[in-house]
Amino acid sequence: MISKWSVRFYQMAELVASWSKDPSTQVGAVITSGNRIISVGFNGYATGVSDSAHIDDREMKLLKTIHAEENAILFAQRSLEGCEIYVTHFPCPNCAAKLIQTGIKSVYCPEQSEDFLSRWGEKIRVSDDMFKQAGVTVHWLPLDELAKQNNR
Repeated sequence: MISKWSVRFYQMAELVASWSKDPSTQVGAVITSGNRIISVGFNGYATGVSDSAHIDDREMKLLKTIHAEENAILFAQRSLEGCEIYVTHFPCPNCAAKLIQTGIKSVYCPEQSEDFLSRWGEKIRVSDDMFKQAGVTVHWLPLDELAKQNNR
């Protein structure tokens, strides 16, 4: 059973993801400490950089994009030692390294769909292994329970 706070923070991550202008993948992240929101972030171009995600090719878009987890870390402006992060997509290895380095102790994300795993499975395995080695706990939020909570 998912706690009501986990559902709320995950729903907040979904809302934050909707702020991304990326037409193909919107990702949201919410950093918490206990039941308090510390920071939020979504994927997108750096402030002041022409937001041309709709015209840039995929390779250029990937070079210019700051991931949701990175933005949440950058906007926190405080120590994140012992905090948790709720993300709409499992962190890539680069973001996993940054989360570990900042001292985040727990990662909450939805169970990954078969489609997502087929595309990103290897990176997920690398990130998951990094989290295990560093003692970061990963909490997989069951999709069926999240769906039930969204229908309430």
